Amino acid sequence: MGPCSEHHPPCWASSLLGFISLLLSVCRAVAESSGAHGSAVKDSGAHVPLKGIRGGSVLFGVTQKAGAILESELEELYWSFTPESDYRVICRIQRGVHSPTWLSLQDKFKQRVQMPNLASMRISNLSLEDSGHYRAQARLTEGREVLQYFHLTVYDPVPHPHILVQSPSIAAGWCNVTLECRAPGATRDLNVIWESRGLPLELWQRGTPGPALDSWTLAASLPLSQPNASFTCVVSNPTDQKTVTRDVGDICDQDSHGWDMARLLPDMLRATVVLMLTLGVISYLWKTCGNKKKTETERGRLHFSFQPQMPPLLH
Repeated sequence: MGPCSEHHPPCWASSLLGFISLLLSVCRAVAESSGAHGSAVKDSGAHVPLKGIRGGSVLFGVTQKAGAILESELEELYWSFTPESDYRVICRIQRGVHSPTWLSLQDKFKQRVQMPNLASMRISNLSLEDSGHYRAQARLTEGREVLQYFHLTVYDPVPHPHILVQSPSIAAGWCNVTLECRAPGATRDLNVIWESRGLPLELWQRGTPGPALDSWTLAASLPLSQPNASFTCVVSNPTDQKTVTRDVGDICDQDSHGWDMARLLPDMLRATVVLMLTLGVISYLWKTCGNKKKTETERGRLHFSFQPQMPPLLH
């Protein structure tokens, strides 16, 4: 720095400004260090999305946060749950302790929860009621804390679908038909997609049903010249998928398969024949037992009615 002059600020003013700047930098560093080593490190509140299927399992894992490797620096971890907003602490796991300490909701979770390591929790045999918000509150070395949030959604398994044929009509080598994909007992969050094999794209379509529907229909014109072509109904939710396929020849063969109700007739006839034979056998056995008892009763009466009499003794 050159010598001070009347055209420049005094030297002591520049030195003072530099000292103040240095002091502010030190204060900022101390504040940041104090925040990092304070009683808690605030999480952004973002929830890690997790999906599970009823009867399956899900794994919660606390990841590296705020520069801490949790597996090596974790001292204890609290797991909390809420279906909506008010968290309840489920249990606490501590370093050096093999089993968690249960604080609430034992009846709901205790028999289904495992701790693979200090920073994770697995819930098995999931139910729909396990859906909700979970929170992991980790206490690290030097008193630091880490919060992590999860949002679990549990879905039902997708039921096995089947395709029903409605109003098939054949004209000029074409089969005009309405197909209905039905998933018995279907629940929420189901999606359906129609797929085809061996058919032009303009003859089939894709559709997504509304959430309240459990069956979906598709109107199609199918060429009889391609009996090996097929339609597939794919029903899925975020965790499961089921499919069912029917061939064009099977769909449009009115003589043997034209109506779905007609397919039931052979089974109905067989069931009727079996029922009649069963009733006939029961009736025969009933009559046979009745006649046998009647014959035995009549023989007993004859035995007591016709006892032979001994002649009188001669003196």
